[in-house]
Amino acid sequence: MPMTDDTPDHDPSRRRVVLAGLGAAGAAVLAACGRNGSGVSNPAAQAATTTTGALAAPTTTAAAGAPATTAVPAATPATLAPTPECVDDDDVTPAQTEGPFFKPSSPERTNIRGTASGTKLLLTGTVVTTECKPVARALVDFWQTDAAGVYDNSTFNFRGHQFTDAQGRYRLEAVVPGLYPGRTRHIHVKVQPSGGRVLTTQLYFPGETRNASDGIYRKECEVTMKDGVDGKDAAFTFVVNA
Repeated sequence: MPMTDDTPDHDPSRRRVVLAGLGAAGAAVLAACGRNGSGVSNPAAQAATTTTGALAAPTTTAAAGAPATTAVPAATPATLAPTPECVDDDDVTPAQTEGPFFKPSSPERTNIRGTASGTKLLLTGTVVTTECKPVARALVDFWQTDAAGVYDNSTFNFRGHQFTDAQGRYRLEAVVPGLYPGRTRHIHVKVQPSGGRVLTTQLYFPGETRNASDGIYRKECEVTMKDGVDGKDAAFTFVVNA
């Protein structure tokens, strides 16, 4: 009998630290969805924690005697073009339900795809504060279904955590998740600034038919998406109180 994806299940840890303080009491955590989508809040969504997307610093060059000009680096097969620059104070990423399939102590890794089949997905982004400052060494923990919509609850397939770099950036190699019964496509995430509160949220995909009927879905938590060299490229900026 399939389980629904809206029942909380938590366990503390961080580095595996991901998640001290989660649990039913973790609903108090502040959270909010990033800048990659603007939409109306879904009252069915549950508050719990916070997350944000990718920023890339432009490079400045100047010829002798000429005014400096700013050039944005071009995208490469392994890197997305920069998401819109964070210039104003952002709202925190909305919190979302944890669901029943979170497992603590996931492996530290940026590739949760392994050798599995499915449409390859490269998700990149940053974690920033509401003042648009990057959050270095933020813990970002991901879990999702495989391409067939099945969660692995016995091992750690399609599960893993990582820490943002000095510019607050993260990079995840996965597959486009399959359709889990009763839900639209989504990826679960926990984000925790060093020494801060955990944001628990979910990421969604634009243009999905089930978005409209999913009671948890929020437009603000949609990734931006485009065709990649070898699959799909997505980006999202997590905004947290830090």
